[in-house]
Amino acid sequence: MPNGVKIVHRWTPSPVAYVGVMVGAGTRDEEPEINGMAHYIEHCVFKGTAHHSARQIIHAIEGIGGEINAYTTKEETTFYAAILTEHVQLTLHLIAEMILKPTFKKEETDKERMVIMDEIESYNDSPSELIYDDFESLVFAGSSLALPILGTKKTLKHLSSKPDYALDWMAQHYTPNRMVVFCQGNVKPDKIFKIAEKEFGEIEDRNNQNNRSIPNTLNTPEHERSFKKHTHQVHAMLGGRAYPLGHEKQLAMFLLNNILGGGSLNSRLNLSLRESKGLVYTVESTYTPLSDTGYWCIYWACDPEDYEYSLGLVRHELDKLRTTPLTESGLKHALEQLRGQLAISAQNQENSALALAKSMLYHGSAPLWQETFDKIAQTSAQNLSNVANELFCDENCYILTYI
Repeated sequence: MPNGVKIVHRWTPSPVAYVGVMVGAGTRDEEPEINGMAHYIEHCVFKGTAHHSARQIIHAIEGIGGEINAYTTKEETTFYAAILTEHVQLTLHLIAEMILKPTFKKEETDKERMVIMDEIESYNDSPSELIYDDFESLVFAGSSLALPILGTKKTLKHLSSKPDYALDWMAQHYTPNRMVVFCQGNVKPDKIFKIAEKEFGEIEDRNNQNNRSIPNTLNTPEHERSFKKHTHQVHAMLGGRAYPLGHEKQLAMFLLNNILGGGSLNSRLNLSLRESKGLVYTVESTYTPLSDTGYWCIYWACDPEDYEYSLGLVRHELDKLRTTPLTESGLKHALEQLRGQLAISAQNQENSALALAKSMLYHGSAPLWQETFDKIAQTSAQNLSNVANELFCDENCYILTYI
């Protein structure tokens, strides 16, 4: 739209539509003293607007059989709902009101602050989740990317003390150039465009550019960190920085990560640590590209006496990917597996709609999964080895353990 808000729609024959707004504002846009602000706002806009109470917001969507949800990441905050297609207009109107006209009444936000504090405690009790935050704080030390999404009890108390703190932050970061209105379902495109223009077309374009950058001082000599958690198992994570969104090697790394420890039982790490040796229940690798950087990591948990052995096996698999290129048949098999995974994932309407919005937010386009796969299929075995040598080298390996 003229004010900078992007609109993206993908038609599917489904009578269920996924509709919402993705805002390019997250934890990395916070200062340390207000850490947790993006996530706090995500919660509190549900607690009342200029025209609806918290109870009315819930009943408006749930009462028609829909499901409304939201989540916060390091770089985005997303509000969306799954509803029957005839309720798209009502749903987008409500989401627009939540984003543009929240009230942050103290009696409501105080209750929600307690809910978030319970969420923090629950997170602290789950080492398999908490370790990702602590690993990011190690890899991105010196940057706002090191801040936890949930914030801390101390920062929550500060930022919830006055509603103006949240409203001012939203005015600064919830700008048109950071917003994507998205829809996927059996809805005519013209209908979505008209609704979006009505609800979001009048937002003032403040020309607020998204000036995110990783500082040059980010490099830290600390490559290993350990915390005493007194857990039954050792929880471990090994990884490092990686390519950002849109990088020419991003898709090659996506394929390489799938081979290494993606979601399949025949991944190299799963076959080595679980199927062959029986050392772990779960081992997985993840590649997370961000707007100007990214990271890869491998997570596993094992008995304390097996930690050194399992770490050696993980490093062995990384070294093999660096030194031994895939055979022609091995690469063909990896591509065929990924093609099936992408096709199946595309059938999940919720994930597909959210990916649609994110692609539009950062790239201004939203290719179909087949188009993405066609680009991945151009990757050679040598390209994968080159990526492995760049990212899996010792200088780019950080290790975090809970013992």
